Amino acid sequence: MKIFTFKGGIHPPYEKDISISEPLREVPRPKISVVLLSQHIGAANKSIVNKGDIVEEGQRIGESDSFVSSPVHAPFAGKILDIKKAIHPAVGPGMSVFIETDPEKQKKQYEEKVPSKLTPQEIIEKVKSAGIVGMGGAAFPTHVKLSVPEEKKIKTLIINGAECEPYLTCDQSLMTRKTREILKGLELFMEVLHPEEIVIAIEDNKKAALFAFEKELKKISAESATKIRIIMLETKYPQGGEKQLIKAVSGKEVPPGGLPLDIGFLVQNIGTLYAVYEAVYKGKPLIERIVTISGDCLRRPGNYKIRVGTTVKDIIENAGIELYKDPKKILFGGPMMGFAQAQIEVPVLKSTAGILFLSEDKASVFEETPCIKCAKCVDVCPVRLIPTDIMKNVKKKKWENVESLHVSDCMECGACNYSCPARIPLVHYIKEGKAAIAKR
Repeated sequence: MKIFTFKGGIHPPYEKDISISEPLREVPRPKISVVLLSQHIGAANKSIVNKGDIVEEGQRIGESDSFVSSPVHAPFAGKILDIKKAIHPAVGPGMSVFIETDPEKQKKQYEEKVPSKLTPQEIIEKVKSAGIVGMGGAAFPTHVKLSVPEEKKIKTLIINGAECEPYLTCDQSLMTRKTREILKGLELFMEVLHPEEIVIAIEDNKKAALFAFEKELKKISAESATKIRIIMLETKYPQGGEKQLIKAVSGKEVPPGGLPLDIGFLVQNIGTLYAVYEAVYKGKPLIERIVTISGDCLRRPGNYKIRVGTTVKDIIENAGIELYKDPKKILFGGPMMGFAQAQIEVPVLKSTAGILFLSEDKASVFEETPCIKCAKCVDVCPVRLIPTDIMKNVKKKKWENVESLHVSDCMECGACNYSCPARIPLVHYIKEGKAAIAKR
């Protein structure tokens, strides 16, 4: 089978065996769920419940009138203790609903029911009502992505099964365990978008997932199957980036400042397809996801089914994970693009793919030294930027130069940081440049 890839990228230690060989487990319900009202790109939600209210599992508790937004739901039945700010793992404090979960209420059983024939708009509305966002990390509202303007046409729908971040295996776990359900979610996307072709792209370190899809594709309708092809990607970071996937699959490039839609492409994550399946076939809102719990500090790493709003503290205390080393860093996400946490009261979001507990050996802190002009950062940059030039102009506060160097096209993947022998935090300078330009 041909191996597809893009120019640039890096090969860090992938550390995926730590979690993928373990069975899928479930984190017990916490005493208190902390549900951030905004867990997506777009307009912030407002609470539609009040302190003291009794809520049922799956009940909508936050929403916005804006089109680019996504509602949130109660992960468990219980009582609203408070509505106040809590820690967001990436953007600072945000308004949250604190729910005292009712231990007497059994979890809902969401049984699969074949839905009646739905129009594309009805599917989109169910996706919106369920609060589904991109599960690969970006958390862009999925109903917005499905609402393609009439003048645009999706020629190729790419299903992102790369999962290129080190340590993370939640998508891999889902692909091997829920292949049929993912394909049902894919068929719903096909009903809405009517793409000319569908490409399921999987890195070559996930052959079990590739074989699972090949087996299940034989069972679906011939009309759907003829449009779908499975390809193998080179295992490389950041192979799962939207623009890198499009380049690897087709050889085409998204223009600077443009969107995949501009050249007829749409990319969706594996986890998003599964969430859409659950919403339409089971009537289940996005209140739960698989999260990779990994790192070199744990006795019980693995993939865990976790309800949104469960804090890291509750995961450690209730799931029997057991820390046998003191972590130097706790990261939400992977080691390349994840966010370090200052405390453990931070809750799981819809977009939380992993939580890593890394010792000092794995989370070394380096001191920046002068650039040696080796150009390694340029060689590995997946969007062909010159990170050192951006860094130098940021230091000199020459914002026009920074903008002309296409800093806005940087996806902040961290490949330049990883490859830099001088240990210059290039992504830090790039973020500073973006922020300064946004304020101009």
